[in-house]
Amino acid sequence: MSQDKGFLPLDELYREVILDHYRRPRGRTPLPRVDVTAHGRNPVCGDEIDVALALADGHIEAARVTGHGCAICTASGSIMAELLPGRTTGQAEEAAEAFRRMMHGEPPPAAVDLGDAELLEGVQRFPVRVKCALLPWMTLRDALAAHRAGAAPTVTTTEESDP
Repeated sequence: MSQDKGFLPLDELYREVILDHYRRPRGRTPLPRVDVTAHGRNPVCGDEIDVALALADGHIEAARVTGHGCAICTASGSIMAELLPGRTTGQAEEAAEAFRRMMHGEPPPAAVDLGDAELLEGVQRFPVRVKCALLPWMTLRDALAAHRAGAAPTVTTTEESDP
């Protein structure tokens, strides 16, 4: 059977989207105002990221994810930074929890739009890489919890943040 050159197999399309986010990560532009930040690290592979958010009236105006990490961590942070603006902090927390569950084999709830983050679902086949994909999302979750509590966020590690 010959393959139509106009269409990529689904796995290859997913891989291309992830590589695009790795090569040209979104959410790297400095924010005009930062309301909450958090630092995350994955001691197993050395990924380290910073998540910064500009908030207004319970909504995320802009998100910035910077640092250094593997392709999966970088792509995950880029996808997250693109997805968050316009969402409420509650919706962002729901998305982070849905993403965490997806990485552990549960389908994301239909009511939670993960956008391109669903393309990372295949990472769950590689348990050592799951923490790479989770790092931005768990750092986001901890930053929002600290902001809600009025406390400074602590450093997020994948060892502590992934129950």
